[in-house]
Amino acid sequence: MSSSIQDNLRNDSKQLEAALNLDPNSARIEAQSLLQAVLQVNRAYLLSHPEQPLNEEQFARYRSLLDRRLSGEPVAYILGEREFYGLNFKVTPATLIPRPETELLIELALQRIPAPSPGLSATLSRSRERGWVRGDKFRVLDLGTGSGAIALSIAHARPDTEVVAVDASTAALEVAQFNAQNLCLKNVRFLRSDWFSALRGERFDLIVSNPPYIADSDAHLMQGDLRFEPRAALASGTDGLDGIRRICTQAKAHLNPGGWLLLEHGYDQAERVRALFQQAGFDGVFSARDIAGIERVSCGKVV
Repeated sequence: MSSSIQDNLRNDSKQLEAALNLDPNSARIEAQSLLQAVLQVNRAYLLSHPEQPLNEEQFARYRSLLDRRLSGEPVAYILGEREFYGLNFKVTPATLIPRPETELLIELALQRIPAPSPGLSATLSRSRERGWVRGDKFRVLDLGTGSGAIALSIAHARPDTEVVAVDASTAALEVAQFNAQNLCLKNVRFLRSDWFSALRGERFDLIVSNPPYIADSDAHLMQGDLRFEPRAALASGTDGLDGIRRICTQAKAHLNPGGWLLLEHGYDQAERVRALFQQAGFDGVFSARDIAGIERVSCGKVV
Protein backbone atom coordinates (compact mmCIF):
# COMPACT_ATOMS: atom_id res chain seq x y z
CA MET A 1 0.00 0.00 0.00
CA SER A 2 1.31 3.46 -0.89
CA SER A 3 2.19 5.75 1.98
CA SER A 4 0.06 8.84 2.51
CA ILE A 5 1.06 12.45 2.95
CA GLN A 6 0.51 12.25 6.70
CA ASP A 7 2.49 8.99 6.98
CA ASN A 8 5.49 10.52 5.27
CA LEU A 9 5.30 13.71 7.29
CA ARG A 10 5.07 11.85 10.57
CA ASN A 11 7.81 9.29 9.91
CA ASP A 12 10.24 11.48 8.01
CA SER A 13 9.99 14.43 10.37
CA LYS A 14 11.27 12.11 13.08
CA GLN A 15 14.10 10.94 10.81
CA LEU A 16 15.16 14.50 10.06
CA GLU A 17 14.90 15.46 13.71
CA ALA A 18 17.21 12.62 14.77
CA ALA A 19 19.69 12.79 11.88
CA LEU A 20 20.19 16.56 11.82
CA ASN A 21 19.44 17.47 15.44
CA LEU A 22 16.49 19.63 14.37
CA ASP A 23 13.67 20.73 16.62
CA PRO A 24 10.34 19.02 15.83
CA ASN A 25 8.79 22.06 14.17
CA SER A 26 11.77 22.69 11.86
CA ALA A 27 11.92 19.02 10.92
CA ARG A 28 8.24 18.96 10.00
CA ILE A 29 8.54 22.16 7.95
CA GLU A 30 11.46 20.67 6.01
CA ALA A 31 9.55 17.45 5.28
CA GLN A 32 6.58 19.54 4.15
CA SER A 33 8.80 21.61 1.85
CA LEU A 34 10.14 18.50 0.13
CA LEU A 35 6.66 17.06 -0.31
CA GLN A 36 5.35 20.36 -1.65
CA ALA A 37 8.11 20.40 -4.26
CA VAL A 38 7.38 16.85 -5.41
CA LEU A 39 3.58 17.22 -5.47
CA GLN A 40 3.68 20.84 -6.73
CA VAL A 41 1.22 21.96 -4.07
CA ASN A 42 1.20 24.47 -1.23
CA ARG A 43 1.29 23.77 2.49
CA ALA A 44 -2.47 24.23 2.84
CA TYR A 45 -3.00 21.38 0.37
CA LEU A 46 -0.84 19.03 2.44
CA LEU A 47 -2.82 19.88 5.56
CA SER A 48 -6.19 19.43 3.87
CA HIS A 49 -5.34 16.14 2.07
CA PRO A 50 -3.48 14.11 4.72
CA GLU A 51 -4.80 10.74 3.47
CA GLN A 52 -3.73 11.23 -0.15
CA PRO A 53 -1.27 8.51 -1.18
CA LEU A 54 1.88 9.14 -3.19
CA ASN A 55 2.21 7.15 -6.39
CA GLU A 56 5.42 5.24 -7.11
CA GLU A 57 7.02 8.03 -9.12
CA GLN A 58 6.17 10.69 -6.54
CA PHE A 59 7.43 8.54 -3.70
CA ALA A 60 10.72 7.80 -5.50
CA ARG A 61 11.32 11.49 -6.18
CA TYR A 62 10.45 12.39 -2.61
CA ARG A 63 12.78 9.73 -1.17
CA SER A 64 15.60 11.02 -3.35
CA LEU A 65 15.17 14.54 -1.99
CA LEU A 66 14.78 13.29 1.56
CA ASP A 67 17.97 11.21 1.37
CA ARG A 68 19.89 14.28 0.21
CA ARG A 69 18.58 16.23 3.18
CA LEU A 70 19.35 13.39 5.59
CA SER A 71 22.96 13.55 4.36
CA GLY A 72 23.02 17.20 5.45
CA GLU A 73 22.55 19.03 2.15
CA PRO A 74 20.60 22.28 2.78
CA VAL A 75 16.94 22.31 1.72
CA ALA A 76 17.57 25.54 -0.22
CA TYR A 77 20.14 23.80 -2.44
CA ILE A 78 17.95 20.70 -2.84
CA LEU A 79 14.99 22.80 -3.99
CA GLY A 80 17.15 25.40 -5.72
CA GLU A 81 15.37 28.33 -4.13
CA ARG A 82 14.84 30.31 -0.94
CA GLU A 83 12.32 32.98 0.05
CA PHE A 84 13.81 36.21 1.36
CA TYR A 85 12.08 39.51 2.17
CA GLY A 86 8.90 38.30 0.49
CA LEU A 87 10.63 37.39 -2.78
CA ASN A 88 11.72 34.04 -4.19
CA PHE A 89 15.40 33.62 -5.13
CA LYS A 90 17.22 30.92 -7.02
CA VAL A 91 20.20 29.68 -5.00
CA THR A 92 23.00 27.28 -5.90
CA PRO A 93 26.18 26.05 -4.17
CA ALA A 94 27.87 29.07 -5.81
CA THR A 95 25.91 31.40 -3.51
CA LEU A 96 25.19 31.78 0.17
CA ILE A 97 21.71 30.84 1.33
CA PRO A 98 19.80 34.02 2.31
CA ARG A 99 18.94 34.05 6.01
CA PRO A 100 16.18 35.83 7.94
CA GLU A 101 18.57 37.87 10.09
CA THR A 102 19.89 39.61 6.97
CA GLU A 103 16.47 41.21 6.46
CA LEU A 104 17.56 43.72 9.13
CA LEU A 105 20.14 45.01 6.64
CA ILE A 106 17.35 45.59 4.10
CA GLU A 107 15.20 47.45 6.65
CA LEU A 108 18.08 49.74 7.64
CA ALA A 109 18.88 50.42 3.99
CA LEU A 110 15.28 51.26 3.07
CA GLN A 111 15.09 53.71 5.96
CA ARG A 112 17.87 55.69 4.25
CA ILE A 113 16.49 55.62 0.70
CA PRO A 114 13.77 58.08 -0.40
CA ALA A 115 10.52 56.17 -0.88
CA PRO A 116 8.85 56.35 -4.31
CA SER A 117 5.83 58.63 -4.42
CA PRO A 118 3.88 60.89 -6.82
CA GLY A 119 6.06 63.71 -5.50
CA LEU A 120 9.30 61.87 -6.21
CA SER A 121 10.88 64.77 -8.07
CA ALA A 122 10.41 67.04 -5.08
CA THR A 123 11.74 64.34 -2.78
CA LEU A 124 14.84 63.90 -4.89
CA SER A 125 15.33 67.65 -5.00
CA ARG A 126 15.22 67.86 -1.19
CA SER A 127 17.49 64.83 -0.95
CA ARG A 128 20.08 66.45 -3.19
CA GLU A 129 19.95 69.61 -1.09
CA ARG A 130 20.76 67.50 1.98
CA GLY A 131 23.65 65.80 0.22
CA TRP A 132 21.93 62.43 -0.13
CA VAL A 133 21.87 62.19 -3.91
CA ARG A 134 24.19 63.09 -6.77
CA GLY A 135 22.47 62.98 -10.14
CA ASP A 136 18.91 61.95 -10.92
CA LYS A 137 18.78 58.75 -8.88
CA PHE A 138 19.74 57.58 -5.41
CA ARG A 139 22.59 55.10 -5.95
CA VAL A 140 23.10 51.93 -3.91
CA LEU A 141 26.04 49.53 -4.03
CA ASP A 142 25.82 45.93 -2.81
CA LEU A 143 29.25 44.38 -2.25
CA GLY A 144 29.50 40.59 -2.58
CA THR A 145 25.98 40.22 -3.90
CA GLY A 146 25.89 36.40 -4.19
CA SER A 147 22.35 35.40 -5.20
CA GLY A 148 21.45 39.09 -5.36
CA ALA A 149 19.02 38.79 -2.43
CA ILE A 150 20.06 42.09 -0.81
CA ALA A 151 20.46 44.14 -3.98
CA LEU A 152 17.26 42.86 -5.58
CA SER A 153 15.17 43.25 -2.42
CA ILE A 154 16.25 46.90 -2.29
CA ALA A 155 15.68 47.37 -6.03
CA HIS A 156 12.21 45.85 -5.73
CA ALA A 157 11.20 48.03 -2.78
CA ARG A 158 12.71 51.20 -4.29
CA PRO A 159 12.19 50.99 -8.08
CA ASP A 160 13.40 54.56 -8.60
CA THR A 161 16.78 53.71 -7.06
CA GLU A 162 19.82 52.72 -9.13
CA VAL A 163 21.43 49.60 -7.65
CA VAL A 164 24.88 48.27 -8.54
CA ALA A 165 25.66 44.72 -7.40
CA VAL A 166 29.19 43.32 -7.51
CA ASP A 167 30.78 39.95 -6.78
CA ALA A 168 34.16 38.37 -7.44
CA SER A 169 32.43 35.11 -8.46
CA THR A 170 31.22 34.79 -12.05
CA ALA A 171 29.02 31.84 -11.06
CA ALA A 172 27.34 33.87 -8.31
CA LEU A 173 26.72 36.79 -10.68
CA GLU A 174 25.01 34.45 -13.14
CA VAL A 175 22.59 33.39 -10.39
CA ALA A 176 21.98 37.02 -9.38
CA GLN A 177 21.31 38.03 -12.98
CA PHE A 178 18.82 35.16 -13.35
CA ASN A 179 17.02 36.34 -10.22
CA ALA A 180 16.86 39.92 -11.51
CA GLN A 181 15.32 38.73 -14.78
CA ASN A 182 12.90 36.45 -12.95
CA LEU A 183 11.77 39.36 -10.78
CA CYS A 184 11.57 41.68 -13.83
CA LEU A 185 13.88 44.23 -12.21
CA LYS A 186 15.50 46.73 -14.58
CA ASN A 187 17.15 49.07 -12.07
CA VAL A 188 20.09 46.81 -11.18
CA ARG A 189 23.52 46.64 -12.83
CA PHE A 190 25.84 43.68 -12.18
CA LEU A 191 29.60 43.84 -12.27
CA ARG A 192 32.39 41.39 -11.55
CA SER A 193 34.58 43.06 -8.96
CA ASP A 194 36.74 42.18 -5.97
CA TRP A 195 35.07 44.62 -3.58
CA PHE A 196 35.75 48.09 -5.08
CA SER A 197 38.38 47.09 -7.66
CA ALA A 198 36.17 47.63 -10.74
CA LEU A 199 34.41 50.72 -9.38
CA ARG A 200 37.02 53.43 -9.86
CA GLY A 201 35.46 56.86 -9.93
CA GLU A 202 31.98 55.63 -9.01
CA ARG A 203 30.21 57.08 -5.99
CA PHE A 204 27.09 56.00 -4.16
CA ASP A 205 24.64 57.30 -1.58
CA LEU A 206 24.48 53.98 0.26
CA ILE A 207 26.77 50.94 0.40
CA VAL A 208 25.53 47.66 1.87
CA SER A 209 27.20 44.31 2.33
CA ASN A 210 26.88 40.94 4.01
CA PRO A 211 30.58 40.08 3.65
CA PRO A 212 32.36 36.94 4.85
CA TYR A 213 32.97 37.34 8.58
CA ILE A 214 33.75 33.89 10.02
CA ALA A 215 37.28 33.16 11.23
CA ASP A 216 39.16 30.71 8.99
CA SER A 217 39.61 28.23 11.85
CA ASP A 218 36.04 28.40 13.18
CA ALA A 219 34.68 24.88 13.74
CA HIS A 220 31.21 25.97 12.58
CA LEU A 221 32.48 25.97 8.98
CA MET A 222 32.43 22.17 9.13
CA GLN A 223 28.95 21.94 10.62
CA GLY A 224 25.37 22.11 9.32
CA ASP A 225 24.55 24.04 6.16
CA LEU A 226 27.88 25.89 6.24
CA ARG A 227 29.66 22.72 5.05
CA PHE A 228 27.92 23.09 1.69
CA GLU A 229 28.15 26.86 1.19
CA PRO A 230 31.02 28.61 -0.67
CA ARG A 231 33.95 29.02 1.73
CA ALA A 232 35.08 32.31 0.17
CA ALA A 233 31.69 33.84 1.01
CA LEU A 234 31.90 32.71 4.64
CA ALA A 235 35.45 32.97 6.00
CA SER A 236 37.72 36.02 6.07
CA GLY A 237 41.07 35.74 7.84
CA THR A 238 42.17 34.70 11.29
CA ASP A 239 39.56 36.84 13.07
CA GLY A 240 36.93 36.90 10.30
CA LEU A 241 37.32 40.64 9.76
CA ASP A 242 39.68 40.88 6.77
CA GLY A 243 36.88 41.68 4.31
CA ILE A 244 35.22 44.16 6.65
CA ARG A 245 38.58 45.94 7.15
CA ARG A 246 39.00 46.34 3.41
CA ILE A 247 35.47 47.65 2.97
CA CYS A 248 35.75 50.15 5.84
CA THR A 249 39.11 51.41 4.56
CA GLN A 250 37.95 51.92 0.97
CA ALA A 251 34.26 52.80 1.29
CA LYS A 252 34.58 56.54 1.97
CA ALA A 253 36.19 57.09 -1.42
CA HIS A 254 33.01 55.72 -3.01
CA LEU A 255 30.40 57.49 -0.88
CA ASN A 256 28.80 60.86 -1.51
CA PRO A 257 28.59 63.35 1.36
CA GLY A 258 25.86 62.18 3.70
CA GLY A 259 26.18 58.61 2.41
CA TRP A 260 25.94 55.54 4.62
CA LEU A 261 27.85 52.27 4.93
CA LEU A 262 25.86 49.32 6.38
CA LEU A 263 27.58 46.00 7.14
CA GLU A 264 26.28 42.73 8.54
CA HIS A 265 28.70 40.88 10.83
CA GLY A 266 28.96 38.09 13.40
CA TYR A 267 27.12 37.92 16.72
CA ASP A 268 30.22 38.88 18.74
CA GLN A 269 31.88 41.35 16.34
CA ALA A 270 29.86 44.56 16.76
CA GLU A 271 32.29 46.35 19.06
CA ARG A 272 35.28 45.58 16.84
CA VAL A 273 33.40 46.56 13.68
CA ARG A 274 32.31 49.87 15.21
CA ALA A 275 35.98 50.54 16.02
CA LEU A 276 36.89 49.89 12.36
CA PHE A 277 34.20 52.35 11.23
CA GLN A 278 35.51 54.99 13.61
CA GLN A 279 39.13 54.43 12.58
CA ALA A 280 38.08 54.93 8.96
CA GLY A 281 36.51 58.29 9.86
CA PHE A 282 32.81 57.46 9.78
CA ASP A 283 30.39 59.52 11.83
CA GLY A 284 27.28 58.50 13.77
CA VAL A 285 28.49 54.92 14.12
CA PHE A 286 26.05 52.48 15.72
CA SER A 287 25.01 48.82 15.68
CA ALA A 288 21.44 47.57 15.21
CA ARG A 289 20.00 44.44 16.80
CA ASP A 290 18.21 41.67 14.93
CA ILE A 291 15.02 39.92 16.03
CA ALA A 292 17.05 37.76 18.42
CA GLY A 293 18.47 40.85 20.13
CA ILE A 294 21.95 40.36 18.62
CA GLU A 295 23.93 43.35 17.33
CA ARG A 296 23.92 42.17 13.73
CA VAL A 297 24.47 45.25 11.49
CA SER A 298 26.81 48.19 12.04
CA CYS A 299 26.37 51.53 10.29
CA GLY A 300 28.34 54.71 9.72
CA LYS A 301 27.86 57.95 7.81
CA VAL A 302 30.11 60.20 5.74
CA VAL A 303 29.80 63.80 6.91
